[in-house]
Amino acid sequence: MSRPDKRWYVRGMAGGVAALLLAGCGSGNSGGDSAAKALGKAEVASVLPDAKAVPGWRTQLKPEARERNPELPPPPCVTTSEKKHRTACDPVTFWGASAYVRESDAASLNFWTLAYKDEKTAGAAYDALADYYGGDRVGVGARPVPIGEPGQERVSHRAETGTMGGPASITQIRVGTTVLGVSTGTEGTSALSDDQVEALAAMFAERARQAQDGDRPSAALPGR
Repeated sequence: MSRPDKRWYVRGMAGGVAALLLAGCGSGNSGGDSAAKALGKAEVASVLPDAKAVPGWRTQLKPEARERNPELPPPPCVTTSEKKHRTACDPVTFWGASAYVRESDAASLNFWTLAYKDEKTAGAAYDALADYYGGDRVGVGARPVPIGEPGQERVSHRAETGTMGGPASITQIRVGTTVLGVSTGTEGTSALSDDQVEALAAMFAERARQAQDGDRPSAALPGR
């Protein structure tokens, strides 16, 4: 079984989903029916939330995208078998990540994007990755988090004891030709609420939808 790089498991958001403001959103929804386009390197980078999209968090890793290196699979592309690795990781065209930390309690927030040539390939990859990231992978006593219906497919779990010792959550979403991941966690005891996890998922999925619609992603959480 492949093992994750612990840096992709975070250490976590102000404002519930009811207060979510998706700045600059179009009228479409993140689970739209039109065929989604494959994203290039710059577009993958634009999907990743920047500091403006997550007010109240300090940047640890600015949004950055890379072309897949056949000799070095994307760190967040982790599966439970070699067969699933070939399904999810070998077809990646571009991938990227960004990461943030909250000063008040050292909570951590990570985003990653895996891009594919078409929706069919992304869908198969989503299934292979969800088999790893779903369930109790997030930590002891994991339970599902209700996050609405962002994207075409989604799964989210939280645990009171994650890899950093405190509460953690992992969310995975497929939006068209991309598979998105969000992880939160802390060494302390302050957990992000279910509404906050849902708000993160909605914002990230909307950014991916905007990019695949040919728009520059602008979705963001509300400022303080």
